[in-house]
Amino acid sequence: MSACLLERNNKQTFTQKSAPGRSVYLSNRGNSLRQHRGILQEGFAQYVVNKYHDTNNPDGIINMGTSENKLCYDLLYKRLTHPDMLHIDPSLLQYSDSRGHAFLREVVAEFLSHYCCSPNPLKPDNVVVMNGCTSLFSCIAAVICDPKDAILIPTPFYGAITEDLHLYSDVKLFHVPLDCEADGKDSRAFHLTVGKLEEGLKRAKEEGLTVRALILMNPHNPLAEIYTPEEMFAFLEFCKRNELHVIVDEVYMLTVFDKSVSFHSVLSVDSLPDPQRTHVMWGLSKDFALSGIRVGTLYTENKDLLEALAQLGSFHSVPGSTQHQVAQLLQDREWIDEQFLPENRRRLKAAHSYLAQELQSMGISYLDRPACLYVWADLRKYLRESSFEEELALWRSFLRHKVVLSCGQAFFCSTPGWFRFVFADQQHHLQLGQFAPFNMYIPSTF
Repeated sequence: MSACLLERNNKQTFTQKSAPGRSVYLSNRGNSLRQHRGILQEGFAQYVVNKYHDTNNPDGIINMGTSENKLCYDLLYKRLTHPDMLHIDPSLLQYSDSRGHAFLREVVAEFLSHYCCSPNPLKPDNVVVMNGCTSLFSCIAAVICDPKDAILIPTPFYGAITEDLHLYSDVKLFHVPLDCEADGKDSRAFHLTVGKLEEGLKRAKEEGLTVRALILMNPHNPLAEIYTPEEMFAFLEFCKRNELHVIVDEVYMLTVFDKSVSFHSVLSVDSLPDPQRTHVMWGLSKDFALSGIRVGTLYTENKDLLEALAQLGSFHSVPGSTQHQVAQLLQDREWIDEQFLPENRRRLKAAHSYLAQELQSMGISYLDRPACLYVWADLRKYLRESSFEEELALWRSFLRHKVVLSCGQAFFCSTPGWFRFVFADQQHHLQLGQFAPFNMYIPSTF
C-alpha cells in the first residue's frame, strides 16, 4: 500500500461518521475546508469546551493529547507581569515590517546564535517572525511548491502538518514509513536512515509526483527522538544530492531534560551542504510553554525565499505588544539560564519519570527518550485486532471517559496501536490506572 493511499484510508476511518453535509452557501473549496475533520482537532474541540479543573469542573476532560507544557505557569506569570513587559510605544501600535519588527528579529538572531551554538553570529535579515510555526509551514510550502507538488516526511509525524500544507497551498505530504520494530539493520525502533529517504523519493517519483522538499523534526514529534549531528548531516547531504529543500523543525530544541544527552542544531553546522535550501524553524510554544502566544521564527539564508515570505507576512503577523514581550523574554539570559530552563527541565524530568513508572506498572512498552513533552507508547495489546478501526475504537473509548490521547493514525503511523501520552501536567492527571479503558479492555495476544 502506498503512503498516500494509507493516508487516505486513515482519514476515511475517522471522517465517514463525522463530516458535515455539503453547504449551498460555500464554494467547493469552502465545503472542503468545512468538511475536513482530523483526530487531533476533534479531541481538542471536545476538550476546549469541557476542560478538567480540580474544583470548577472535576468531571471535565483531562487532556493528555495536546502537546502543551502546563508545569511552569508560576514561572511565566512572574516574568510576564514584570514592569518591562508593559511598555507601549507608538511603533508597537502601528503596522510593522511584514517579517516582524527589526528589534525582535535582532533578538531572535542573537538568541538562536547562542542557544543553537552557531559558529558565526546569525543575521537578523535572515529571520522571519510569524504567528506560529503552523503559519510558517503553510507559507514555506506556498512559495517552494506548486499545487499538487509533494514534500517528503517520515512517519509517524505530527499530523497537523498535513493541514498546514494542504488547506492553503494544496501541497501533498508523501510518507516515508518507519518500522516500529528494530531489526538487524536498524539499531532502534522507528529508525530513520538515508536509505529509507532514498526509497521514499523513488516511490514518489514512480507515482508521478514532483517532490520539492523534506521535512525533518529534531527533536521529533511524536517519537521524541534526538538525531545525532552525523545523522542530520547525512539527511542534509541527501537533500543536496536531490536538490530538495529541507525544512528543519527544531521547536523542542531546549526541551531536553537529561544532562547526559545533547541536542545539536542544524544552525551549529559550520558549513551546510546546501544553505540556500536549508530552512530552520523554532518557536516559543514548546520550549517556553507559551503555545497561546503564537510566535514562530524561521532562519534561512535564501533571499528569494525571504522576499516571497514577506509578501505573505501581513496575513500572519504578530501584534506589536506581543513582539515586545517576546523580545524582552528572549534577551533575558539570566532568567532563562538561571531560573526558567533549570526548573522547567527538573519538572519535566520528574513528570516523565512518573508517567514512565505508570506505563511500566501496566506492562506498557514505550520509547524512553529524555526530550519533548510526551511519550510514544505501544498499546497494541489493548486492541482486539490489529487494525486502525480498532485503534480508533480505543481512542474513542478514552474520549468517552473524559481523557484525550493522540492515537497513531493521527500521526500517520504505519502500524496501529501506538499512542502519544503528554506528561507535562500535574501528577494526579497522569495516574493511568484511573482511566477506565485500561480496565475495560482485556489485553490481547494476537
